[in-house]
Amino acid sequence: MEVAPGIHRIESVLGPRPFSQYLLRGERTLLVDTGVAVTPEAVILPYLDSIGLSPADLDFVLNTHADVDHFGGNAAIRVRAPRAVFCAHSADVPWIEDRERILRERYGWYATYDVDYSPQEKDWLREAMGPDVSLDVRLSGNETFRLGPELAVQMIHLPGHSPGHVGLWEPASGTAIITDAALGRGLYDRAGNVISPPPYFDVAAYEGSVRRLRSLSPQRLLTAHYEVMEGEDAARFLEESATFVERARRAVSGALAENGELTLRRLLEISNPELGPFTVMQNELAGTLRAHAQELVGAGRAEEVAGEGPPSWRFR
Repeated sequence: MEVAPGIHRIESVLGPRPFSQYLLRGERTLLVDTGVAVTPEAVILPYLDSIGLSPADLDFVLNTHADVDHFGGNAAIRVRAPRAVFCAHSADVPWIEDRERILRERYGWYATYDVDYSPQEKDWLREAMGPDVSLDVRLSGNETFRLGPELAVQMIHLPGHSPGHVGLWEPASGTAIITDAALGRGLYDRAGNVISPPPYFDVAAYEGSVRRLRSLSPQRLLTAHYEVMEGEDAARFLEESATFVERARRAVSGALAENGELTLRRLLEISNPELGPFTVMQNELAGTLRAHAQELVGAGRAEEVAGEGPPSWRFR
């Protein structure tokens, strides 16, 4: 559906969760994210056909960040849109272009801390990202896409969830397309239950991105896994995102203060009931918890302890 002038939301589901990509259409067209490997054939291409747009006429394809559900359909779209310019932020391009590297670095670090994905989840990640596709343009996050005389969108660098996460700001309608740059208090299933954690890996960057979005006072907030939010709902969601960071910060410092020294697995076991509880891919909360433990180390309040087993943290 068209949710703002020239901005289309392409809706489907991803497992138990809502799932969306976006199409910006003026004199030129921009597809925002390609979903997982099967999303183009199942959802994106049928939507383009329904509005009378041939995929061969796509001008730009933007991957907002390096997560499998945001670039996994690149190969399928590349075949159908051979002249489209594929682009992403330079910080995330190496992961998007190399499935083995992202499996090792973005999704593989959990094993070192004994909080790995299940074998079934690993299989799904590998299948969902499709074949490697080279991107055409590396972005800095300060670009403007001029898609027509009445549709121009500004790139916004919104790191935290990933180093190169970007969003789009359309000032005429006050619309911010942020996909996963802010994640409230967690991800919902279609019944409105919080089931998955909001993972971020750099606390200061994530808080900075949320502050930047709040400073824009968007009238409309468009994400990958939530309903369209407008007005007070958009402001409330960004406030929830900031509040969750404070809750997670207190949970990590409180757990270390009470228990002395903790591995990430133990920190996850203690914090999940307090912050969630999260029941789907709950290990992804470990990225958030590790980020806050590292924040304490950076402030001189804790130290990381390396030994024969997984690393742990303790207060100084």
